[in-house]
Amino acid sequence: MRRRELLKNAGLAAIAAAAPKQVLAAAPADAASLDAMLRPRLAQHNLPALAAAALTEGKIVAAGAVGTRRAGSDIPVTLDDKFHIGSDTKAMTALLAGMLVESGKLRWDTTVAEIYPELTGTMRDDVKTVRLDQLLSHTSGIPDNDALDKLLAQSFTQLDLNLDELRYWLIERALAQPLQSPPGERFAYSNMGYTLAGGMIERIAGATWEELVATRIFDPLGLNSAGFGPQSSLGRIDAPLGHRIRADGTLKPMLAGPNGDNPNILGPAGTAHLSILDFARWAGWNAGQGRRGPPLVSAETLRKLQTPVIDIPPRPDAKPGTPPPGRYGLGWGTVAVPFAPEPLVFHGGSNEMNLAYVMLRPQTDFAMVMATNISGPVADEGLRALGAELYQRFAPK
Repeated sequence: MRRRELLKNAGLAAIAAAAPKQVLAAAPADAASLDAMLRPRLAQHNLPALAAAALTEGKIVAAGAVGTRRAGSDIPVTLDDKFHIGSDTKAMTALLAGMLVESGKLRWDTTVAEIYPELTGTMRDDVKTVRLDQLLSHTSGIPDNDALDKLLAQSFTQLDLNLDELRYWLIERALAQPLQSPPGERFAYSNMGYTLAGGMIERIAGATWEELVATRIFDPLGLNSAGFGPQSSLGRIDAPLGHRIRADGTLKPMLAGPNGDNPNILGPAGTAHLSILDFARWAGWNAGQGRRGPPLVSAETLRKLQTPVIDIPPRPDAKPGTPPPGRYGLGWGTVAVPFAPEPLVFHGGSNEMNLAYVMLRPQTDFAMVMATNISGPVADEGLRALGAELYQRFAPK
């Protein structure tokens, strides 16, 4: 009975609070179309859809979107279509942390014990010392392992909790687990670590991570297409669906719903989506390192987020969308590429159904983004090749 009433009330609320149609910003009239560059790559890399953009000095100089929203159907994508950016979201979490550090509400060396003193009785001594900057640089020692996967599965049974309360439920149990290495000692990619960082931000700011990203990043930057979770709406094919690859190599479109994205609880680690144009604007703002407004944080803080603090060792089993060998800062990595004279600031993101890359060269105020609605090694190869071509054609010499 209670579940039926909840569903009924949710349906009535959705009708009463129908959101107004979004007003999306178009690419500049003088921006070059990338469609001719992108279209051959669809068949070459077995991609349902592909979108990309390049910017210099914060201005979009080229953009394109080709392919279909759903494999096996002819539903053309547009520049306004939303793509899932996975772990590229981590830079947003790090930026929120930087805002709170600048306001004096957090420090980069704030420990989990300071934020969660009521949980110290179940924490091991080394867990108590884990710092905010270690969580953001994947050096906390907090693992992504089978024990935490079980906690994620159990979180779906917690029916009376809001999302921030649900993260606290997960954090309480995760902090009782042993670390896989001493804090600050080595790089180990951890979505759980970013979820914990998001939880710390929520507690200090007094709002959910989603509210904070929407009001403090999306709104001031004018990222009108941005949101969280599956990029398409439930019951509609109004954005490129993510795709999984079946055992026989065919593509399976993944509709919006419980399996259309990572669990919402992992938001600080990677659940954002937005159009390729808004993705480009986000990248261009970061590439500017304070050269342009809005001044969400100081130029010094932006540079700190992008400055490497730890080497990323080679990982033969690393999945597409996780950091390649290089170095990692706070929400951003750096990677050496053969087509650029120095390492680029980089991040990749994937929920294993989509793949998105952002590359910055702050020295020349250049940025490029690319996204597709499938993941895997072939898609990874395609985006990397595309990145080389975009850089060669549009990066300032």
